[in-house]
Amino acid sequence: MSGAGAAVLAWALLAGALLPPPPVRPQPLPHGAREMREKEAQFNTTYSDWVHANLLNIYAFNHSVRRNRTEGVRVSVNVLSDQKDQPVLFVVRQKEAVVSFQVPLILRGLYQRKYAYQEVSRTLCQPQTKAEVETQHFYVDVSTLSLNTSYQLRVTRVENFVLRTNERFSFNATAAQPQYFKYEFPEEVDSVIVKVTSAMAFPCSVISIQDILCPVYDLDNNVAFIGMYQTMTKKAAITVQKKDFPSHSFYVVVVVKTEDEACGGALPYYPLSKNASPDEPVDQHNRQKTLEVMVSPAITSEAYVRSVLFCLGIFLSFYILTLLIACWESCRRQHKRKGLLAAMDSPSLDTGHSRSIPDSFLNHGPYDSYGYGSFGNGSSSSTEGITDSLGSAEVSYSYMGQEQFKRRTPSAPTRPLSIPMGERSLENVASRPRLDSLSSVEEDDYDTLADIDYDKNVIRTKQYLCVADLARKDKRVLRKKYQIYFWNIATIAVFYALPVIQLVITYQTVVNVTGNQDICYYNFLCAHPLGNLSAFNNILSNLGYVLLGLLFLLIILQREINYNRALLRNDTHALECGIPKHFGLFYAMGTALMMEGLLSACYHVCPNYTNFQFDTSFMYMIAGLCMLKLYQKRHPDINASAYSAYACLALVIFFSVVGVVFGKGNTAFWIVFSVIHIVATLLLSTQLYYMGRWKLDSGILRRILHVLYTDCVRQCSGPMYVDRMVLLVMGNIINWSLAAYGLIVRPNDFASYLLAIGICNLLLYFAFYIIMKLRSGERIKLIPLLCIISTSVVWGFALFFFFQGLSTWQKTPAESREHNRDCILLDFFDDHDIWHFLSSIAMFGSFLVLLTLDDDLDCVQRDKIYVF
Repeated sequence: MSGAGAAVLAWALLAGALLPPPPVRPQPLPHGAREMREKEAQFNTTYSDWVHANLLNIYAFNHSVRRNRTEGVRVSVNVLSDQKDQPVLFVVRQKEAVVSFQVPLILRGLYQRKYAYQEVSRTLCQPQTKAEVETQHFYVDVSTLSLNTSYQLRVTRVENFVLRTNERFSFNATAAQPQYFKYEFPEEVDSVIVKVTSAMAFPCSVISIQDILCPVYDLDNNVAFIGMYQTMTKKAAITVQKKDFPSHSFYVVVVVKTEDEACGGALPYYPLSKNASPDEPVDQHNRQKTLEVMVSPAITSEAYVRSVLFCLGIFLSFYILTLLIACWESCRRQHKRKGLLAAMDSPSLDTGHSRSIPDSFLNHGPYDSYGYGSFGNGSSSSTEGITDSLGSAEVSYSYMGQEQFKRRTPSAPTRPLSIPMGERSLENVASRPRLDSLSSVEEDDYDTLADIDYDKNVIRTKQYLCVADLARKDKRVLRKKYQIYFWNIATIAVFYALPVIQLVITYQTVVNVTGNQDICYYNFLCAHPLGNLSAFNNILSNLGYVLLGLLFLLIILQREINYNRALLRNDTHALECGIPKHFGLFYAMGTALMMEGLLSACYHVCPNYTNFQFDTSFMYMIAGLCMLKLYQKRHPDINASAYSAYACLALVIFFSVVGVVFGKGNTAFWIVFSVIHIVATLLLSTQLYYMGRWKLDSGILRRILHVLYTDCVRQCSGPMYVDRMVLLVMGNIINWSLAAYGLIVRPNDFASYLLAIGICNLLLYFAFYIIMKLRSGERIKLIPLLCIISTSVVWGFALFFFFQGLSTWQKTPAESREHNRDCILLDFFDDHDIWHFLSSIAMFGSFLVLLTLDDDLDCVQRDKIYVF
């Protein structure tokens, strides 16, 4: 090399040495070269440390585990650096489980909202040991991908980790700091009830019962994966049976939810800045809740047996009481018959001939000389004669005067006026033509005859009607007509009950399999399971409806048999006297009562929003059938047919469903319903006032205007049928008021509101019937009087227990549980069960009132019994 080339090379080497080297990218360290620090750690010591991407911190703990003693271990961490995109990962390695979680802990809420938590605490699952004492090791690994993150770590032992029977324990929990505790069944206890309470409704929390397995699901996003669970505001209760847990122990897990929407609370404000991503989590700060838990023994199997026997004893006693009353009545009649025969056979002291006993001896209350009670009438300028057939002569009575109670005065002064009902009820009855022989053709043929239709207009528009005027059709036709009520409701019951039973079995299966106890709205503080049923006591208490409904059917059957025997021997009482006997509606009422018990039991298998109509459908039917029966007593010929009656009841149930589903806060629905309610009330009022003798056609408006002109403008005259008008005016006032109340208040429980409308109308008509019965000179015998008094008292107590409101599906399950209460009877039945007991007895008593109310008229001719 020449000297010049060497000099250039030397200068180049010198320049390269003086210049700085180019930047070099740091190569990642191999896995084995990653720094790892392990340290022996102690309980109850706070470790403040830092970690970065190339550093792994390991904390080694050891503790002694005893076979007969369980201690909880809790790991608490707090990440001090705010790096949400590069969290710190904590992994706890144990003997039989691994628990891992990141901090900030991200939990999702409704609509996939994200919530971040910097402070996290988790209780470690405790593995079992077979040795008396065993030392177990566990490790807490801390790692991250961030450059440098500081944190705090603390591991402590949990005080009172094992819950004790009948001892309360208070604790705090948050969404990122859940709590769970262990409970072990004592030897003598087969089931317990876990009660959790809190003074604060929110934040919303979840109570879960889980088997002793690892891992424990104690976060909001996984607590529903296993076991039984329910949401909670202030109260929660879960009944746990030993047979469901092979280890005879379980965990009570308490988790605070990220949002309160599941418990009926409002969604939190979700702030979004202009530069923030919609996916960025929100820090909820401190959502802490203070709770108190207590585990107490549930009832024993002896309590189940005692409660079942108590329930059977109550309702079977009605069978015994009915049998005793029937025997007493039979003996009384036999004794009276023997007395009559003896008196007729004994010679009179005056004449020496055998004496004839007047009918007043039969203990029938005499009618006085007052006529059909009315409040006065100014629409009829002429008096109307009502003819009574007494023997071969006819005496015409006319209503005269304007007194409140108008006396009947004879047109012919040859006969006395004041005739006791007992004396005029059977006089020459045999010589009178049978009333039902007025029609020997079928009902459809009867109604198509023009002259018969004209006769209906003449008879039914009379100012004063007797039962004989509205009992002109063939009794065989009417018997078939009213038997259709029973067969229709029996058919409805079969087709209604079968899918209902299938559905509630499915509901109960879903509850048992998923463990989600928010599906059904029980009174969890008094819900006693049996087999697969979660609340057997609510089902058992419905037994009264079935047993008393069956008893009522047996009573009706016995009455019908006696009546048919009387017809076979041509008993004049059965042929011509009393309210016409039709038993079809009574059979329908008894069947409806039994079905109410069955469907109410089905509803209480899993009471919720979707099957509420199971419990109310036959209540509507019972109210409707009772009104129809009360109307049928004095209007047998013009009562509604079964088809039209059940069609109207089906419409009521349809509105009930629509109102519950769409009526809450829906102004349009309430307007439409109120209009339909008022229009239906007016149409029914017109039908009742004119006894069906009117037509709804294109000329209805013209006829209404004509009546208003003639009765109000041309001459001011009062109504022709004053008593009917009084009833219908009161009914319209009540129904219009209820319609206005619904439109203004819009009650949440539309089903109960609709049922209240039916019950109010039934009570109004029943009160009117009683008043008019007494004003017409009739009387109420001892048995119906006792039934009225006792039934009224029982209804009062029943409604008291009904309005206690132990649960409601109109709120969230958690809010419904705030109304839960403990059992009040035999530690087995709650307030709603008492309602079932008392309401079944009250309905049975109400049916007996309808059955026996007019027994005092059994020996009174039908043309002496007034229609009102």
